[in-house]
Amino acid sequence: MNHNRFSREFPLSRLLTQCVEGHTDGCLCISGGLVSWFIYLKQGKLIYASNSIDPFGRFDRYLRRLSVQVPTLVSAIRIQARLMFEAPTQEMAASTCRDYQAVSWLVEQRHLNPAQAAILIEEIAKEVLESLLSVPEGDCKLIPFEQDPDSFCHFDLPSLMQFCQSRLRQRQAAGLTAQPRTTALNTTSSYSLSALAQQSSARSIAVTLEPSPLASLSVNQVGNQVGNQAVNPPANSPRGNAPYKIACIDDSPTILKSINAYLNDENVAVIMINDPVKALMQVIRSKPDLILLDVTMPNLDGYELCSLLRKHPSFRRTPVIMVTSNSGFIDRAKAKLVGASGYLTKPFTQPDLVKMVFKHLS
Repeated sequence: MNHNRFSREFPLSRLLTQCVEGHTDGCLCISGGLVSWFIYLKQGKLIYASNSIDPFGRFDRYLRRLSVQVPTLVSAIRIQARLMFEAPTQEMAASTCRDYQAVSWLVEQRHLNPAQAAILIEEIAKEVLESLLSVPEGDCKLIPFEQDPDSFCHFDLPSLMQFCQSRLRQRQAAGLTAQPRTTALNTTSSYSLSALAQQSSARSIAVTLEPSPLASLSVNQVGNQVGNQAVNPPANSPRGNAPYKIACIDDSPTILKSINAYLNDENVAVIMINDPVKALMQVIRSKPDLILLDVTMPNLDGYELCSLLRKHPSFRRTPVIMVTSNSGFIDRAKAKLVGASGYLTKPFTQPDLVKMVFKHLS
């Protein structure tokens, strides 16, 4: 099977059965209009599954959950995995899944053992397959592997699909997942992306609370949070008419508000970020022209984050200004070693900040 179309008359389950019975090798790309799913098969067994809706957000969510059982999965390791694999690279083949490459890297670097990787893959696959069950029609294309991928597990696809179908029904009965509505967007898209996004958001909450091999948590803790979950743009999205975007990473809301106020009249868009781990995607997506980075944060060392950002192809030349109350020689030497562009000492005045910012934006 190289290319097929599925519909209510010829369901996806029949195509998947053909792949299993034919001991298929390759990436099964499934397009449901605005969303794509990727099912990686080896001899008809599932070795990984992903889709195009924030794959690294999902990857990081399950990785953080696994870190409860694997203390070595600290935030710096999770950030490094995203920085290394989230941005597409030319050398990766079409059949290569970047989040699966990140899993392989974690095993290669011994941050995970193969058994832990298998647990991670199974939990991710369940979420991906569950979202696929609601797609009424679409296209399937099999892309052969250019090279044999690492495999840490071989799951029976029909059994996983049956499990996901049962769990989806339970969630819908309990009101824990959005009911996706079918909308005729065009002749090739009969699935509502916004509905799927809502389903994904609800799933993100539920996955943190449900029982699993990784942790023992109660679904009942969700309460009314899922029903109120909405998909909205960030409140601090950069203004479209500003010539420069500046990302400010600091755990102090007071510092963030001060910087925003100081730069308010300078025709720049300030992206305020108070959690360097959770906000990494926001930095990558917004591609700021300059980054103001606090050195001392409770969850992550600013120097370490600067070093990781410099390894990302999108941020190798982006000005990074370290913001700190320490101004000693050793601190400045550290900043230079990790590739920082400048050093701003607290407390600073508005002229100090404006001068430093436009010195590096000029």
